[in-house]
Amino acid sequence: MKLSFTSLLFLLLSFIGNAQNYGHLTIFSEDGDKFFLILNGEKINDVAQTNLRVEDLPQPYYSAKIIFEDKSKKEITTNNLALTDVDDHFMDVTYKIRRDKKSPSKMKMNFFSMAEIEPDFTPPPSLYVMHYGQPQPRVTQTVTTTTTNAQPAGGVSMGMSAPGMNVNISIQEPQMTETISHTTTTTMSVPEEDRRRPRGCRDGYAMSPRQLDDMLSSLRKQTFEDTRLKTAKQMVSNNCMSAAQVAKMCLEFKFEDNRLNLAKHAFPFCTDPNNYYKVNDVFTYSSSTDELTEFVANR
Repeated sequence: MKLSFTSLLFLLLSFIGNAQNYGHLTIFSEDGDKFFLILNGEKINDVAQTNLRVEDLPQPYYSAKIIFEDKSKKEITTNNLALTDVDDHFMDVTYKIRRDKKSPSKMKMNFFSMAEIEPDFTPPPSLYVMHYGQPQPRVTQTVTTTTTNAQPAGGVSMGMSAPGMNVNISIQEPQMTETISHTTTTTMSVPEEDRRRPRGCRDGYAMSPRQLDDMLSSLRKQTFEDTRLKTAKQMVSNNCMSAAQVAKMCLEFKFEDNRLNLAKHAFPFCTDPNNYYKVNDVFTYSSSTDELTEFVANR
C-alpha cells in the first residue's frame, strides 16, 4: 500500500509541475505605437495593438520581432526574449517599447517587469489578450470516472504469559482505500464569434464593479455611437461579464439595434448565461426581445 500511495503522490506532483510549464508575455508601447508581434517566425496578432498579452507560451526563450503599423518606424528584433527567471521557472513577463531619445524613428524594447503567474489573472480593458497555439479556442468537455478499491484491514496479534501476568498485544491496521480516476476529454470547435472568448467565463468570475465603471466612463467619452459600439465590443471580448453587467453596458446605447448587436456579441463572454433573460429589460420593442431569446436558444 505504501508503494501505491507513493506512486499516486508522484503522479500528482508530476501533473502539477507539468501544468505550470508555460509563461505569459505582455508587450506594451510607451507612446501608443501600434505593432505586430512575431515569435519564432509566427505572427501572433493580425490586428496591430498597443498593449498585447500572449498567454500559454511553452518555450523559455523566443526570437521576437516587432513590426510597427507605421512603416516609418524601424522594426525591433531580439533573439533572446526570456520568459523564465534565473531558476528557469516560467514567469509572467512584461516588456516595454519606447523611442530612442537620440533617433526618434528608432524603437527599443526593454525588460519592464517579472511576476509569478496568477491563475485567476483579470486583464484590464485596454489589454488585448491572446492564447498561444489556439487561433480557434476549443470547448472541452471532461468526464471523470472514479474507482475505489478497499483493502481489508489487517493486523498482528501477539500474546505473552509469565507467572502472575498475562500480556496480550493487538495491532490493527486501518482499512486503506485507493482511488483511481480516469478522465476522458472531448474537444469540439466553437463558432467564429467565440474565438476570442476569455477562458473560463462560464461559471467564472465577472469583472469587478470598478472595472465596469471604468469601461462605461471610457465609452461615454466617445462622440459617435458606432465608435462606441466598436469600443464596447473590444472591451467585452477581453473580459468576462455577468448578465446584469451586460445589460448595464447595453443601456449606454440610444439605438435599439446597437443594444441588440452588443447583447448578441456579449453572450459568449457571460459568466451566468442562465440569467441572460435580464438583458431583455434593455429593449423597448418585443421584436428585439424575441430575436435575442431565439439567438440564445440556438447557442
